[in-house]
Order: sequence, then C-alpha cells, then structure tokens
Amino acid sequence: MGDQSTDNEPVVQGKRPLISSDLATPIYGLFGLGILYTLYVAHQIVLPIILAVMTSLLLSPLVKRAYVKWRIPKMLSSLILVLFVLTGIVGITLAVATPAVTWAEEVPQGISRLLVGESEISRQIARVSESAQQVEKSVEELSETQKKQPTAVVLQTESWRSQLMTKARNGIAGLALALALTYFLLVSGDRLIKNFVRQLPVDQRRTVLRITRDSQQQIAQYLGVLGLSNLSVGATTGLMCWAVGLPDPAVWGLVAGLARFIPYLGVILSISMLTVVSAISLDELWMMAIAPLGFLGLTTLVGFFIEPWIHGFRMAINPVIIFVSIFFWGWLWGPVGVLLAVPLMTVIQVVLKQIPQLRPVYKVIAR
Repeated sequence: MGDQSTDNEPVVQGKRPLISSDLATPIYGLFGLGILYTLYVAHQIVLPIILAVMTSLLLSPLVKRAYVKWRIPKMLSSLILVLFVLTGIVGITLAVATPAVTWAEEVPQGISRLLVGESEISRQIARVSESAQQVEKSVEELSETQKKQPTAVVLQTESWRSQLMTKARNGIAGLALALALTYFLLVSGDRLIKNFVRQLPVDQRRTVLRITRDSQQQIAQYLGVLGLSNLSVGATTGLMCWAVGLPDPAVWGLVAGLARFIPYLGVILSISMLTVVSAISLDELWMMAIAPLGFLGLTTLVGFFIEPWIHGFRMAINPVIIFVSIFFWGWLWGPVGVLLAVPLMTVIQVVLKQIPQLRPVYKVIAR
C-alpha cells in the first residue's frame, strides 16, 4: 500500500507536466477564443497598433539605408517618410472622394434613365417586364389586403450621414494614432527589439532577429512588386476608360489599381464598378463591355505572369488559405481587415516558418 501512488499526491516537477494532456487542448482553445474576442472588442486600439507595426516593417529598411549611406538622422528620415505616407493618403482620399460623392448623387438618376429610357438594356428589360406583369396581377389583391392592415412605423434615431461622420471621425483618430506610433517605431523600434532580445535565452535570440528581418524583407518585396503591377494595371485601365469616353477616367484607373491590393475581391469590385459606370454613361452594348472586359483581360494577363511569382515564390501559401483569411479578417475588422489580410498572412507565414514548433502548421497551409 505504501508503494502505490494516488492522484492526490504531489507530482515532482519535471517527471510529469503541470497541465495534463487531456486539459491542454481545451485550455489552448479557450485561450485562442479569448484572443479573438479581445481583437474584436478592442479593434479601435488594436487596429492602429497593427497598422503602425506593418507600416514600420515596410519603411524601416529605408530609414536604415538613409542613416548608413547618407548619415541622415532617423528622426528626420522617419518624419519625412511619415509625412509622405500622410500626403499620399490625403491625396488619394481627395482624388476619390469628390467623384465618389458626385457619382453617389448621379447613379440613382442614371440607373432610372437606363431602365426607362430608350437604351438597349431598357428594351431588354421591357421584354422581361411584360412577362412579369401577369405575376404582378396575381398578387395585386394580396397586396391590397396587406395595405389595409396597420403597419408599425420604426423611427430611426440616427441618420446614415451621422453614422458616416462618426465612423469618419473614428477613422481619422485611428489613422493619426497609427502614424504617430509608426514614427516612434521607426525611430526607436530597433532599440526596443534589441532590449527585448537581450532578455531571451541565447538560443532564441537569432530566431527573433531572423523573424523581424524576414518580415521586413517579405512585406517590402510583396508590396513593392504588387504596387508596380497595380500601378501598371491602374494606368492602363484609366487609358481604356478615357478611350471609350467614360467620365473621370483617371479616378476609375486609380480605384481599379487600389482595389487590386485586395486579392480576388478587388478584381470583382472593379469589374462591377466599371460595368455600372459604363452602362450609365454609354449607349451601345459593345461600348459598355470594353472597359470591364478590358480590365478583366488585363488583370488576368498581369496575374498570369506576376501574381504567381508574388503569391507563389514570395508567399508560398495555398490560395484557399489566402481567400479564407480575407473573409476572416474582413469579418473581424471590416474593410481595414480586408486590406490587412495578405500582409498579415505574410508575417504569419514568416513566424510559422522560423519557429520549429510551428513549422508543421506552415507545411499544412503551404502551397
């Protein structure tokens, strides 16, 4: 009896794990759910921090090169780069916002003219409407009965304009926080990483430094090559819009180029946008098809030669994982999450590849 041990006896540390294997998986699952809940609830704080970290990873090599090659102080080069980013954001916003507001007012009228005018599309719709009139007559009596019944009126306490202004204020505040944090990370981020690395065991220091260096290289190369390809696609799309006579061709080319930073969904959005604008602005069907089909052919051609190199060589992740990550981060953080999905997957890929314990996960999601 004295030689037998029971479950209530203390366990000598090192002989058995502190957490049983039966409890490890549920605890890790709850920990993961807690992280997701925190990311969702605290998105107004988490998003600016992540934007600042990603931007600093992209701009940090430029700051280092300016200091090593030309001895430009980090405070000055970081300030110039942050102001350059801010100028680009403001310029793009002003270039897109004014035509967007104008088109938001003109699109309903244009669609109504398209549907009731003398265009080819209206004639096609008229044929469908004739066949649908019989169905309308069959439900007319039911509709009259429903109209006689009292209906509840719901008063909206907040208009969509006030909601839009609230989101705009929150976005501007988050952008200001992200740019300020980006500046401090560019100036003192290396020192922070070195101080953190000094606290780690010697065998883990190289891993952390390698993850940081590879993340910088991967994001810079990814965004650099993708930016050049999107610039060419946007410029060519703007020329096509100008050739067929669409209004504001430069704006549509800019929007088409920026939308391609969102894999898959950006192309669908651009084609839909060009289709609506062409249908409203032009009269002939073959003219309406030039811009959307031209953009589809162009982005397919560029994607056939360039995108496999970007997503395959530099980012060897299964396209299914990329597509799912776009929906996941979009659900978690909205449009900003959609834009951050691929850069975040780039950093996650680097982390999974460099840490031996997580390398099996990288092999599962790899192409």
